[in-house]
Formats: sequence, structure tokens, C-alpha cells
Amino acid sequence: MFLFSLGPVYATPAINEQGQDGDFSNTLKVTGTGTFEVGVSVKDRQLALEYDNFMTGDGDLEMDTGTVEAQKSAKIPGLVNGSAVPLDLFENTRLTYSGKTPLVGIKHISSNSFWGGIGADITETFSVTEMDRVGSSYFASANPASYTGDPNKIAELLKASPVQTVGIDTRNAFNGTWQTDAHMHKMFSKDLKVHEAFTGKFDVEKRLVFHENPGEEKVQPGCGIDC
Repeated sequence: MFLFSLGPVYATPAINEQGQDGDFSNTLKVTGTGTFEVGVSVKDRQLALEYDNFMTGDGDLEMDTGTVEAQKSAKIPGLVNGSAVPLDLFENTRLTYSGKTPLVGIKHISSNSFWGGIGADITETFSVTEMDRVGSSYFASANPASYTGDPNKIAELLKASPVQTVGIDTRNAFNGTWQTDAHMHKMFSKDLKVHEAFTGKFDVEKRLVFHENPGEEKVQPGCGIDC
């Protein structure tokens, strides 16, 4: 398990939620034998989000998958011990595969610093002839308290929110190759990299999270040259 967290000194402010909401939801449940291609791609500049998830194979497949994206932080259960937290993207997949032709997949999730994100990205790839897999991806960048003036409500929402977080959580039993690469870059201050690759028959549990506490804008009324 990897958890990278940066304190307020390097903090990127949370992104304000948009006045007009935009939601995306995709679910798929399939069982069968044959060739298949499955893919989801989400690019959202307002959230600083880039997400791609593609698989292709030819064999026996059983899969249940769903992806939800919301510009206003959605309450989606399953991130922390089954509790509901405000997220902007959540993906969850369960699959079993076997075939002579390898199942090939790639998942990439990024908080783009040029769009106001924290500059973190995670890539997971695999090429396997057998796999039992349970995995999820989660992303939060929007401030869930953007539209409330109640101080108590603001404190409650921010406490519950994992804002400025990019993460994956996965359990894989496979025959083939499975790899993760992750990176977080802060100009002139921090550069983090993770690389892991396994070829053969393995059972792997993996949780990798990049989190940055959002910066607070502090205003000092009446402050002059001597502040």
C-alpha cells in the first residue's frame, strides 16, 4: 500500500464546483466466450481530470463494471470502509478471465496540474491469460462546500471530503504480466515515482493514493506593510 500526502505548504486549492452540473454514468455486466473490447475515457478540464480504461481479449469473460463521474461531488459508497464520501469519479470492476489469447488492459487516471490539479497520475497495465480481479479507481478535486454559507455545514463537508485525491485499490490473481507506474510532480519541490512489475503467476493486493490537503486562502483585514 502506498499513500502519498502533501501538507498545506505545497497545497493546490480545491476546484470550485460548477454552477451547471454534468454527470456521466456507465455500467456493464457481461458473461460469455469470444472476442471483446471495453473502454471508457473521460477528460474534464473543469475538474483537472483525465481518465482512460480499456481492455481487449478473446476468451471466457465474466465482468461487472461501473463508472460514475460528476462535476459536483457525488456521494458514492465504497471508498472508505463502505462509507459514502464526496467524489468526482468512482470506478469499480469485478472480472474473471481465461483464454489462450491474453487479456490486455490499461487504466490511467490523472489530476492534471495545467488544469488546476495536483500533478499526480497512476497507470496500471496487464497482459494475462488468466485473471481474477476486483478493483476501483477514485478521484476528487472539487470543493463540496462551494454552494453553502453555513460554517458548520462547510466544516462537515470538508471533513468528509477526500478532495485533491487520486487513487486505485485492486486485488489481482493472474497468470501473465501486471504492472503499475505512478508519478507526482511539484515544481521545484517534490518528485515521487512508483514502479512495480510482475510476470508469472501472482496474487497481488495494491492500494496507491496521492492526496494533497487543499490550500486555504487567508485574508487579514487591515493588513499593511508591517503585517
